[in-house]
Amino acid sequence: MKNITTTSLRIRENQLWILDQQALPQQSDWRPCPDVAALVDHIRTLRVRGAPLIGLSASLLLALLAEGGMPQSDLYQALETLRESRPTAVNLMNNLDRMKAALAHTDFVPTLVAEALRLVDEDRALCDSIADHGAELVKPGSRLLTHCNTGGLATAGVGTALGVIARAHQQGKVEQVWVDETRPLLQGGRLTAWELGEQRIPYRLICDSMAASVMAQGKVDAIWVGADRIAANGDVANKIGTYSLAVLAKYHGIPFYVAAPHTTHDPHCPNGAAIPIEQRAASEVTGVSGSFGSVQWAPEDAQVYNPAFDVTPAALISGWVLDVGVVTPEQVSEGIFAASLR
Repeated sequence: MKNITTTSLRIRENQLWILDQQALPQQSDWRPCPDVAALVDHIRTLRVRGAPLIGLSASLLLALLAEGGMPQSDLYQALETLRESRPTAVNLMNNLDRMKAALAHTDFVPTLVAEALRLVDEDRALCDSIADHGAELVKPGSRLLTHCNTGGLATAGVGTALGVIARAHQQGKVEQVWVDETRPLLQGGRLTAWELGEQRIPYRLICDSMAASVMAQGKVDAIWVGADRIAANGDVANKIGTYSLAVLAKYHGIPFYVAAPHTTHDPHCPNGAAIPIEQRAASEVTGVSGSFGSVQWAPEDAQVYNPAFDVTPAALISGWVLDVGVVTPEQVSEGIFAASLR
């Protein structure tokens, strides 16, 4: 396979490498990903994260394994193992469905490689289109709030919600970005703040619980978030805390936008209640671990509820900004969300 470079993925000499997003921003640590077990571990530990990037990493690995001589039957098994690694993000499922169709060909090796490379190119184009559509909604002098990380670290391109913000900043429309620290693993504080700093976009980092206060003070003009899955009715699953922001935005009369590729829409999922929500380790709530070691601040026997995602009802969303255009609440209320994607 040809060499590839994105913000978080590389292919060099037929080897997949991933940028360890657990180590950022203190270290840029590129880790090899030689097999399915390694990638599953990277995904579950959030070294690889972001719905689009997870799907792309799985597709590229399958293509590399095929080139390395893995039998067709073993590739099918590898594909299904990867499918189970992250149940909430539908991009992974969609990508693997396309890879499975490619795997069914007699000449499956070149077909898998071509499909994986096509998915990377498509994601870059999707991100650019999302950024263009979204930037049109950003007013000059905007103070925007974002949650989790939705930039180039999470995609092959410029990102989704953060791609919109970056494009609007290039157009001179962004005064400041409020960055929620975002659990789990403080991905906003570690990753989004780092990306905004790299692009010299002015930002201020806040704890998740501070969002209501800055909205009440009139310091937020719009909220931009990504999505891991959009149900058929427009309900959105995204990083835990997104629903809270949507409720607060509704109360304060602030536009709340979801930016995502059309591949994040799941027409087979009727509503948010049907979206599987991943539960994460209790240790992410009871303490913290990093290059500095581990700290435990809760009682050793503390019982923990730690969902990685929550669901925002469609009624709280001002617009779904996709690569194919902006889906409005009116379209969703008329039950034509899926039709607008054609």
